[in-house]
Amino acid sequence: MAKDGEKNKCSDLKRHGVGVRTGDLAQQLKCLPGLSLLLPPTTLAALADSWLQEDCPGLNFAALATGAVPSQAALWAKSPGVLAGRPFFDAIFAQLDCQVSWFLPEGSRLVPVVKVAEVRGPAHHLLLGERVALNMLARCSGIASAAATAVELTKAAGWAGRVAGTRKTTPGFRLVEKYGLLAGGAACHRYDLGGLVMVKDNHIVAAGSVDKLLGLMVKSKRQKPGTMAICLYSQQFRRLRQKNHKLKAVRGARLAAGFELKVEVECGSLHEAVQAAHAGADLVMLDNFKPEELHPTAAALKAQFPQVAVEASGGITLNNLPQFCGPHVDVISLGMLTQAAPALDFSLKLFAEEAVTPQF
Repeated sequence: MAKDGEKNKCSDLKRHGVGVRTGDLAQQLKCLPGLSLLLPPTTLAALADSWLQEDCPGLNFAALATGAVPSQAALWAKSPGVLAGRPFFDAIFAQLDCQVSWFLPEGSRLVPVVKVAEVRGPAHHLLLGERVALNMLARCSGIASAAATAVELTKAAGWAGRVAGTRKTTPGFRLVEKYGLLAGGAACHRYDLGGLVMVKDNHIVAAGSVDKLLGLMVKSKRQKPGTMAICLYSQQFRRLRQKNHKLKAVRGARLAAGFELKVEVECGSLHEAVQAAHAGADLVMLDNFKPEELHPTAAALKAQFPQVAVEASGGITLNNLPQFCGPHVDVISLGMLTQAAPALDFSLKLFAEEAVTPQF
């Protein structure tokens, strides 16, 4: 069982030229005290087992050199950022009969060099889990750090909307990356294809037509009930010869979605956004808009359809994020939070009971 130690003290953060109190982030995370409860134990165990199997599928010759003597190791954070990934770290070492004691809570602001946790168990097991656990923690914490920075930038700009990730994640590692977004204070957006159906031009070609495609979607929904949103891409409509196909498709999607599902339409112009809203879209995604184009478009759309939510996406980074914040934008999604977030630097050092802070 992992044990929480003393919570870290928050200090002022200055990143990208913006000063934000880290206590604000900690206060937000208190709204989700059981964040780890989102992760089923069986799923955690299966993931940890698969990662360990990947790293050591056969003989572990190094174990003969270390032996199984009871040992302890300290986990050190050597770069600034947000700590995230504790449940996965615990699961990895639980597979190896090791115990983890934490000194910092999830979501803590790391000020290097700081001891984050201690792990105890047989020496060969500590070293077997070392690299797997560090790789996971570095990646998850890096995503949480990027997400936290994005949220802080938008708060500093006075924006009250939600920062979200996307489905641009690493195959086999999505759960960790989506969890990292939450730990950093961002929203996940859709988790998988079952949560959001992205209807593109290739879907239409494969189905034969928009109407046929929507018919298949309605049939599939009746066979397997579930919750999903339907996102209709504007690119597919520009290739259709009849200009009323977009309205028909959105209305068809609205009919297929019923009362319990949302319809999201990706649009490339105000005209398309108005069409989508008129046809019953709940949320309009304004994709690849420049800031000077985004805000007047969003304002014009909201003036006619105040109930329609607006999402800005495409080409948004931490450097230009504040430019996309505006009173008529409800959601800003960034693929770079999971695609381009730099990993944090952690190390796991074995030590004797009287050991002091190591020199890095």
